[in-house]
Amino acid sequence: MLHRFKDFYELDPEKFQNKTNGITPRRWMVLCNPELADAICEHIGEEWITHLSQLKKIASLVSNTVFVQKVQQVKNENKMKLASLIEKEYGITLNIESMFDVHVKRIHEYKRQLLNLLHIVTMYNRIKDNPNAPFVPRTVMIGGKAAPGYHTAKQIIKLICHVARVVNNDPIVGDKLKVIFLENYRVTLAEKIIPATDLSEQISLAGTEASGTGNMKFMLNGALTIGTLDGANVEMRDEMGPENIFIFGMTVDDVKELQKKGYNAMEYYEKIPELKRCIDQIKCGYFNPHNPGLFNDLVDIILKYDRFYVLADYEAYIKCQEKVNQCYQNGNEWTVKAINNIASSGFFSSDRTIEEYAKDIWGVTPSRQKLPDPHEPQDLQDEKK
Repeated sequence: MLHRFKDFYELDPEKFQNKTNGITPRRWMVLCNPELADAICEHIGEEWITHLSQLKKIASLVSNTVFVQKVQQVKNENKMKLASLIEKEYGITLNIESMFDVHVKRIHEYKRQLLNLLHIVTMYNRIKDNPNAPFVPRTVMIGGKAAPGYHTAKQIIKLICHVARVVNNDPIVGDKLKVIFLENYRVTLAEKIIPATDLSEQISLAGTEASGTGNMKFMLNGALTIGTLDGANVEMRDEMGPENIFIFGMTVDDVKELQKKGYNAMEYYEKIPELKRCIDQIKCGYFNPHNPGLFNDLVDIILKYDRFYVLADYEAYIKCQEKVNQCYQNGNEWTVKAINNIASSGFFSSDRTIEEYAKDIWGVTPSRQKLPDPHEPQDLQDEKK
C-alpha cells in the first residue's frame, strides 16, 4: 500500500498507521464461557472485564493447584457440552479425552485447510499401519464457508467431508481419530466451539494474513495455538512468549527466498514418502471410490500451482504437531500454557484498539464512561450521572 501512496507518505508519514485488531471480552469470554470468567473473578476480581490487561494477574496462579484444576474442569465441561451438540447434529460420538483440534475460518487456499487435511490423512495412515502403537487421540473440527463462485474452496470442503466419512467409519481407527466438518459456521456456533477447543489452527502462509481475530478468541479462552509467523500470531507470540505457542514453517523472508530460488512442489512430493502417499490416495480416489477422479483438479493445484506453499511447510507442520502431542500428554503442562495464554490476552482487547484509534487517528479523548442500557428511563440515566 505504501508503494502506491509514496508521495502522500513523504508529505505526512504520521498519517499512515496500523492498529492491531482486538476482540471484546464481554462476548468472547463473559458471555460464551461464563464458568471460566467466574473462576478468574474469584481470584482477581472483575476489573479485567473492562480492563483486559488485568488478566496478567492470573499468570501468578500457574502454581495454584486449585486454580489450575478449575481451569481443567471448565475446559472438560465445555468439551462435554460441545460433544453433546456434535452427537445430536452429526450422530458422531466423540472421545472427550481426545484433543479438540479446531480450524474454523473462511475456506480459502491461503488459510491452508489443505495442509490440515494432509496432516489428518497422515495420522490416519499411521494408525492403519500400526494400530497398536501409542497415539494421542484427536478430534479435528474444520468449519467455514466458501465464497459462492470459489470452486476450489468448495472442492476443499467436499474433500474434507469425504476424508471424514472414511476416517470416522473405520473400525481400526475407532475413537483415536475423528474428523468433523462444522456446517454453517457462524457466531452462535463459535460461542460453543471456542470455549471447548484445546488446539487452535492458525496455519496460513507467512505474509498472507493481515490481522485476524479468531486466534485471539481462542487464546482468551485458553486454547493453545499451532501456527506460522503470520498475522496476529507474531504479536501473540511476543505477548505470551515462544514457549506458550507452537510455531512452525517458513517466515516471510523464507517465503521470499524460496520464490527467488524457484518453488517446485513436485520436489517435496517426491522426497517426502508420507506426503506422496497422502496425495496419491487423494488422486486415486481412496476416499471417494465411486468417483475416483473427483479431486483431480485439487491434486493439480497442489502439485503444479501450489501458490501458498502447502507442500513446502508440510514436514515442519507434521513435526510441530508431534510436539503438540507430547505436550498434550502432560495435562498440567498443557494447562499452565493455557493459563499463560489467557494471562497474555490483555493487549488484544477491542477496548485498546478503539482507544488507540481515538488518540492517534481520530484525535479525540477516549472515554470509559458506560453507556446506559437502552431500556433505562431518562431519570435513572440522569441520576447515574
